[in-house]
Amino acid sequence: MFEIKDKFYLNGEAFQIISGSFHYFRTVPEYWQDRLEKLVNMGCNTVETYIPWNFHEPNKGEFYWDGMHDICRFIELAQNLGLYIIIRPSPYICSEWEFGGLPAWLLQDKGMRLRCCYEPYLQAVKDYYSVLIPKLVPYQIDKGGKIILFQIENEYGYYGNDTAYLEFLRDTMREYGITVPFVTSDGPWSEPIFKSGMVDGALATGNFGSAAEWQFGQMKQFMGDGKPLMCMEFWNGWFNAWGDEKHHTTAPEKAGAELDELLKRGSVNFYMFEGGTNFGFMAGRNGGNKTPDVTSYDYDAPLTEDGQITSKYELFREIISKYTPIREIPLTTEIKRKAYGKIVCSGKTDLFSVLDKISMPVKSNFPLTMEEIGQNYGYILYRTNIKENETVKEVRLEGANDRVQCYHNNEFLHTFFAENLWEKVEISGRNAGGRIDLLCENLSRENFGTGLENQRKGISCGVKINDHRQFGYEIYPLSLDKKQIEAIDFDCGYIENSPAFYRFDFEADELCDTFLNTDGFDKGCAFINGFNLGRFWKIGPQKRLYIPAPLLKKGKNTIIIFETEGNASDSILLCKEADLG
Repeated sequence: MFEIKDKFYLNGEAFQIISGSFHYFRTVPEYWQDRLEKLVNMGCNTVETYIPWNFHEPNKGEFYWDGMHDICRFIELAQNLGLYIIIRPSPYICSEWEFGGLPAWLLQDKGMRLRCCYEPYLQAVKDYYSVLIPKLVPYQIDKGGKIILFQIENEYGYYGNDTAYLEFLRDTMREYGITVPFVTSDGPWSEPIFKSGMVDGALATGNFGSAAEWQFGQMKQFMGDGKPLMCMEFWNGWFNAWGDEKHHTTAPEKAGAELDELLKRGSVNFYMFEGGTNFGFMAGRNGGNKTPDVTSYDYDAPLTEDGQITSKYELFREIISKYTPIREIPLTTEIKRKAYGKIVCSGKTDLFSVLDKISMPVKSNFPLTMEEIGQNYGYILYRTNIKENETVKEVRLEGANDRVQCYHNNEFLHTFFAENLWEKVEISGRNAGGRIDLLCENLSRENFGTGLENQRKGISCGVKINDHRQFGYEIYPLSLDKKQIEAIDFDCGYIENSPAFYRFDFEADELCDTFLNTDGFDKGCAFINGFNLGRFWKIGPQKRLYIPAPLLKKGKNTIIIFETEGNASDSILLCKEADLG
């Protein structure tokens, strides 16, 4: 039995939660056991994880619960190691994750209102919970499992004040069988923010990374006496966005001092214990940032992205040992790292030459967004023909997100991005007629802020050529899922200075973690044996993409790089260590 009174109580005895955030969806399942064992050995008695809605229901009614999606197996591994569990299953999680965990298909409703009492949204949440929550119910502590807390919503005070919505989430989880206590989490430095996220029947907790004594004092003031204090997200590091000057780090000594203050006064959850990796197109974008977060979610956490123990880990372990005995268990997963070396390009083809082999176009008289054609992530290409008696002199986009490269007869004209996304671009030296291609990249939907409902991707309104609207399009969805990657025919030809696919084959006699060095390439994404490793971008700070050993196979392996700027190298390097900048 787990209870919240003046303190946390476990089976009638006072209990201090010492927890670490570890996201199963950012680590290959073969390594879950390793990371959880290291969590135990640092001195934690609890593990916390979000559950991202878009990871499990990427399309309406289409659920995934196996492999990396197997939340039940993750819970069982934690339980077998004697860890208690905090589950944060709210529809929105933030977490620097694409769209804050919300599924993109919600935006097919042009009137969609998120994180509030808008009936179509509430119904979608209820449909999702009707599948998710029953899976979690048997693992609650009062049912013989180890789950002690569920979170209702995440940092809601930053977003809104619809208390009825919070009550709906609470009551829906109760309806589907949640019986253990609830929590919320918000920033305690602002009374309006903190209190807007509170709801009856849930303990309010705080998210912060410094000034622990003062933050807890604020929480006590806002909540009143007689309640336990918990930092639900102790930010002991930070994340990076593309274009940051360098990898963000927090000095271990500074983080350690804050941890000591926290443990003197209450309970803590490390955010993060291990950050992991934003595989695929799942890195989020913070409100106001023109670039998304990098592929690595290393977070300068106690464990690195690839699970290595750091000096921060050792210091935290020492501090925790002052408050509780450390239970040490053997590590059971053998992990090796290897530099596989230089690999020469074995095939290449440009996007325009292979387009009809990997994608079926949607025909429309006007541009449609990704959401309107049922696409969630990746790229989308708009193709339109110019009249034979017309010469392209200027191009302007009306309502586009997020980065658009313009081509005329396969020749690059201009990149629309950020501040110049809606500017008119003058073109010279063009022949009359021909074809315009607009390659639009979804740079990720915002994961934080109040602009969530404005995150439709692609071209939402129109394209003006020579100051009039252009009509008549073939729209090619380029999600670059495994099916599309496997359909690439490298014999289709190659046009220099175009968006293109590059293939690199290598033999692996042993399976080891490795890192893909993307020097020589400008911007794009990379795949290992059809699995999307994530984005790369020469602006950094991240310079190498993590390839966990379980994604390799003995014998032949294939890396495919999609590069969008027309800049590529004839070889790549697989290195032994990360380079986060």
